[in-house]
Amino acid sequence: MRTGLTKQEKTTDIWFDEKDLLIHIRTHNTNLKKRLAAYAEQYPDECCKTDTDPETGCMEFDIRKGAFLFPSDRPIQRGTPGSSAAVRQREQRRRQAKIM
Repeated sequence: MRTGLTKQEKTTDIWFDEKDLLIHIRTHNTNLKKRLAAYAEQYPDECCKTDTDPETGCMEFDIRKGAFLFPSDRPIQRGTPGSSAAVRQREQRRRQAKIM
């Protein structure tokens, strides 16, 4: 879908607080929109589409907290603070600091 937005402007926002039982998701990501729309159709008690903006291609969803998970089995991107390379570098620096 052509929206006139740059890739930087096409964002995904996920927000929630400790009080509310819902997670609010606002996204331009086509794959995520399709997955959430299919999930909302299959499980309407768990997830619902709350808004659609045809001009920007953005969709908003509310999903129950227990139904939304961040996958922990996928590797962290290379070069991020939690990546295995970064962890190895930190450990190596710690060992070198102990030696000195």
